[in-house]
Amino acid sequence: MAKQPLDSSGVPEEFWFNTKTGEVEFGKVAAAPYRIGPFTTEADAKRALEIVASRSEKWNEEIED
Repeated sequence: MAKQPLDSSGVPEEFWFNTKTGEVEFGKVAAAPYRIGPFTTEADAKRALEIVASRSEKWNEEIED
């Protein structure tokens, strides 16, 4: 298994989706209000909006039950 790079505090860097630019970023580049994540892979970060929509749908179904 490949090691993830660590940030300055020793925490593994992860991928984030920037809602302002629509781009995937490695590490906490954008301001917090514009970030969705973290994700362990770039592919998951690219699907951030789909993942969020799916989770929201599941939560709504749980609330309705």
